[in-house]
Amino acid sequence: MSHADDTPSQEPSAALGADQLDELDTLLDDLRTRAEEIPQWEFCDGFLTALACTRREVPTAEWLSMLLGDGAELEPAEDGTLPVLPAFTDAAQQARFLELWSLRWTEVVAQLDADVQSLDEDDAFQPEAMDMRGAIASLPEDERADMEGQEIPSFGQVWALGFMFAVENWPEEWAAPRDREAAEWLNEALDGIVALTEDDTGKPEVCMYSEDGPPSTSQARVETFGEAIWAVYDLRRLWKSMGPRVEAVRRADTPGRNDPCHCGSGKKFKKCHGA
Repeated sequence: MSHADDTPSQEPSAALGADQLDELDTLLDDLRTRAEEIPQWEFCDGFLTALACTRREVPTAEWLSMLLGDGAELEPAEDGTLPVLPAFTDAAQQARFLELWSLRWTEVVAQLDADVQSLDEDDAFQPEAMDMRGAIASLPEDERADMEGQEIPSFGQVWALGFMFAVENWPEEWAAPRDREAAEWLNEALDGIVALTEDDTGKPEVCMYSEDGPPSTSQARVETFGEAIWAVYDLRRLWKSMGPRVEAVRRADTPGRNDPCHCGSGKKFKKCHGA
């Protein structure tokens, strides 16, 4: 699909305020004290966005453990309550995470369903993507030295990896449709997301962390980021237009007309129940 050739504002407004985002970061840091491989919020936001675009609505019982546990689907109690994942201290902490998740989910869905013509519009979708290279480059020299030798992700890279993590774990929901045009639309949009998972090897020209920060991101990366956002819009619209996948109905084996009837009468099927 064609879109305006533009890039998103560098100062997005979020339904989750700064205090709530800090709370999420603190919460995830706490989870890491009890469980390995708990992702950053940027990864979670990419994962959430992919779920908002997935053909079938994936219930919390499926995705929560995939993101923050061992991947096994949770078995709700009779009252619908989910068991608490080992990473959470208690049910209250898990419920708070899901509450914050729901706020972000509502915002993402509203943004993706809005009729926007430019990514600079106030209600346009804004991923929670970080320019870690810009943030580190903006630190005092002695603090930057502590980060030397560490692999720093490119702008938007962690977000895109979170998105593709969801795609890869629900492949049946992301399988190419039979319609050729729709399949091409799907592949082109996914290619736009995958491009953002790659490292930014271009010349640093802009800083997405702050307007007056040292250059940390190539202009090509900024354009790739904008294309990835439009790809998210396309994916959301594609699956909404097609609806959930319809499972094929398997019909029970029916005896041939000249076979013995299943009722045991000894007659041929065509002379008995097949008459």
